[in-house]
Amino acid sequence: YSYGSSGPKAFDCSGFTMYVMGNFGIRLPHSARSQSKYGQRVSREELRPADLVFFSSTRGGSISHVGMYVGNGYFIHASSSSRGVRIDSLSEGYYRRHFVTAVRLFR
Repeated sequence: YSYGSSGPKAFDCSGFTMYVMGNFGIRLPHSARSQSKYGQRVSREELRPADLVFFSSTRGGSISHVGMYVGNGYFIHASSSSRGVRIDSLSEGYYRRHFVTAVRLFR
């Protein structure tokens, strides 16, 4: 994890999703908030692998983190400089409480 980085050796959260989606021909901006405006919104119950999931760690609820759903209630994301890129559960306390929305980029 490295703030402002977009790979392939270091990433921040939006740089990671930008890099992965770029490998499939989808160009995304380097901002979680901006990425949330792409694609079709889907509910947590409708998630499919490759959907982007967004979180807020601020009181105002603005989007501050993004990851990619991988299935079975889990998502992959560039977490932090101490935790790196990892897979976590959407049901885990922090991510369950801070989930904001999800978008689907592939139909």
